Amino acid sequence: MSLKIVKAGMLDSIQDMGRFGYQQVGINPTGAMDKYAVAIANILVGNNSQEPIIEMHFPAATIFFDQPTIIALSGADFNASINETPIPINHPVIVDKNSILQFHSLKNKSHCYLAIKGGMKLSKWLNSYSTNLKAEAGGFSGRRLLKDDIIELKEGNPENKIDENDPIAIGPKILPWQASENFGMEESEQLMVMPGAEWDWLEKNSQEKFLRNPFFISHNSDRMGYRLASEPLHVISKAELVSSAVSFGSIQLLPDGQLIILMADNQTTGGYPRLGNIISAHLPMLAQMKAGDKIQFKFTDHQTAENLILKQQQHLTQLEIACKLRLENYIHEKGHD
Repeated sequence: MSLKIVKAGMLDSIQDMGRFGYQQVGINPTGAMDKYAVAIANILVGNNSQEPIIEMHFPAATIFFDQPTIIALSGADFNASINETPIPINHPVIVDKNSILQFHSLKNKSHCYLAIKGGMKLSKWLNSYSTNLKAEAGGFSGRRLLKDDIIELKEGNPENKIDENDPIAIGPKILPWQASENFGMEESEQLMVMPGAEWDWLEKNSQEKFLRNPFFISHNSDRMGYRLASEPLHVISKAELVSSAVSFGSIQLLPDGQLIILMADNQTTGGYPRLGNIISAHLPMLAQMKAGDKIQFKFTDHQTAENLILKQQQHLTQLEIACKLRLENYIHEKGHD
């Protein structure tokens, strides 16, 4: 039971929620850009939210499944189809034996996630399945997925196995439950930020620009960081900063006065002033932005940031309970037809 990459995508890789506990030795967490979408995709197919998935950019890979299974796509909508039949995101979908999953156009956002029921047979590196492209470790041979790569799939719970002779394995079949497109996400035109350690280094005028002016994501952006373009910001003095800890969402001021927001593949320390940090609840929104998109910042407080992330976690818990019941009932009912 396996999947095969028939045609490689631009930058598709195995990711999970990240590799934590090794920053002190210079190994960054990596992991998926949009961890909220990863959790949704896994929950829809009955997996643990920590199960590894395939993160895809557009143009994405063409994937062949040699046996029936259940998949879910979440995050960006790449206009997917199975054997040329369109399938939606945020729905569990039964894939038949010898099926081909393709992606035809970029409808919205920037990162799409593929979860497979039961998961993939992969080996952990330092307690995570995530691909560390720089270290060439983790994931699938420490690299992006290439043409003719074959990934073995787990069988999953024997009681929930999809048999090719079972009537529910005639696919593709879109199962009748879903997560809404912006499930659990607050509608906001601004990214909420906590002030950083060097916020007071900015000149007063530059502080006002930071909170008032729009910033645009540069084409020179990747999984390590989103470079922003706007009017240059200036510090009060050119004091030298000792290299300090940074994380996913840290906003740094570069020597040319422009900003960079560190993303999933960020380094563990940095020597540029940290003006702020995007709150955890807004990192999925940031991760799904692309070159040319506009960003505006808004300061918030710890209580608001905590309330938002707790609300997201509650939504995921509710989704997990509902999907588990629906999936178990559906397989039980169809198995007795």
